[in-house]
Amino acid sequence: MAEHEQEHKHEQDPTHEQEPEQEQEQEQEQQQRQQAAIEWHSPAEKPFRLTGFPWFEQDRVYRRLPVKPDYPIRPEVDWLANHTAGGQIAFQTDSRQIWVKVRLRAPADMNHMPATGQCGFDLYLGRPGEQRFYGVTKFDLKATSYEYKLLETGAAAAGLKAVTLNFPLYQGVEEVLIGLDAGAQVLPFPAYAYRGRLIFYGTSITQGGCASRPGMAYTNILSRRLNIETVNLGFSGNGRGDPELAKLIAQIPNPRLLVLDYEPNCVSTELLRETLPQFIRIYREAHRRVPILVVSRIPYAHDLVHEDVLQAREERGEFQRQTVKMFRSSGDANIFFYDGSTLLGDDFDECTVDGIHPTDLGFLRIANGLEPVLRGILGAPIPAAPRSVRSS
Repeated sequence: MAEHEQEHKHEQDPTHEQEPEQEQEQEQEQQQRQQAAIEWHSPAEKPFRLTGFPWFEQDRVYRRLPVKPDYPIRPEVDWLANHTAGGQIAFQTDSRQIWVKVRLRAPADMNHMPATGQCGFDLYLGRPGEQRFYGVTKFDLKATSYEYKLLETGAAAAGLKAVTLNFPLYQGVEEVLIGLDAGAQVLPFPAYAYRGRLIFYGTSITQGGCASRPGMAYTNILSRRLNIETVNLGFSGNGRGDPELAKLIAQIPNPRLLVLDYEPNCVSTELLRETLPQFIRIYREAHRRVPILVVSRIPYAHDLVHEDVLQAREERGEFQRQTVKMFRSSGDANIFFYDGSTLLGDDFDECTVDGIHPTDLGFLRIANGLEPVLRGILGAPIPAAPRSVRSS
């Protein structure tokens, strides 16, 4: 009887079913009030610093290659060029709120990479050398557009903040707007430490698969540590050393250093033997003194079991080493080789999501390994007391 009365009372209590709806309505009303005091800005406007899209001034789209390339490119590369890996927005503001309004080309659809890495933006606070992660966008996985508040501070934290936003790694962005408090200051981000661009050409690993969020792709980690404009030209499954790509990359103005990290997509040693010397020669025709760093691939879990996979890695790594040696013996003192098999450490099998593509741990180790090499080529001092995060 008591149970029946309790059930009857439960049925007669309208607030029981309405409470979640009321809470949701209250949250929506609060969000609407906050947004009413927000002004939306395009990152293409000054003083925002938009980087990672070398042809943006020409085409006005968030794309890593030109819309109409001077040389024919494969359809797969053309499609992947719309993925915004490596894109960054940097500025300073005293706004207490920072929102993003995003329109994607398609929803999240990957089965081995978090949607926050594929389709999300993440936010770092701090001036160069002091940048720390703060937050990442969260959204309906089926959605192709979203609005998200990445930062809200109280009065105690008021003041000028240096902000870096990283674009999604594995999806196209048709539009992004930055929401700030109405009337908030927007000032330029502090200048880079170097003139010129650090350009990476490579594969899905270079593109950022499978980081949990954009800032953990190794190219983005290095851009923060080195404080240099960085261009990510990783093309998932399609970094094959196409000569047309060498010609397009040679068109990018103000190169400071080119990293070639595309061995993983070479389906055979023969393809690597054909493309690597040709790629280097094409680039050298346009940029005779720009340093080039050739990086062989990281180890895969399959290397532990499949002898032919391990043998192919060793064979291709040695070919790359000898190719660089050949160019250096011919008088090119600005080309270098790095053995990528050492980047992940002895427990390399623990550093990937699927035996191939790095997790955040794997990307951190890649950045740790490449940082002193890149600093040496750039002529940058190596930090005497690196942050503890670099020891992982």
